[in-house]
Amino acid sequence: MARLALQTDSTRLVTVFIEEDHNPTVKVEGVTQGHHSLTHHGNKPETLTELRRVEEAQFGTFRDLLAGLRDFKESGASLLDQTSVLYGTNLGNANAHSNDNLPVLLAGGGFKHGQHLAFDSKRNEPLANLFVSLLQRLGLEEDKFASGTKTMRGLEYA
Repeated sequence: MARLALQTDSTRLVTVFIEEDHNPTVKVEGVTQGHHSLTHHGNKPETLTELRRVEEAQFGTFRDLLAGLRDFKESGASLLDQTSVLYGTNLGNANAHSNDNLPVLLAGGGFKHGQHLAFDSKRNEPLANLFVSLLQRLGLEEDKFASGTKTMRGLEYA
């Protein structure tokens, strides 16, 4: 639905939230617990295995979204080239409820991709600098966003 909404120019912004409704089970083969319960895995191998299955299913859906955007051509470029897609979470380590070092994935939007940017975990690059980069890529002349005061290092345009 998100791809179709972008493809038909029905919207230029889509937010997808995977609800944590504390369901007792997740509809993924081999998973017997709810996603929220799995994130509090206590480093138990069997729980981590189920969590991995859930996250692999989520990334499969994400992959399909990116492929659909890539395959739709518009004005000589793919819709993915013209769309910034940000995938992330509100916790860096859900098992400990830590919101340090949040993992995010950025695709499309004309940025240079195919790299992993890892920053010093103690003196980390503010995530808000990514948002400054995104705003500037949209053509807004902003030099700060929340605690971000510059563009993110290593995130160049293609």
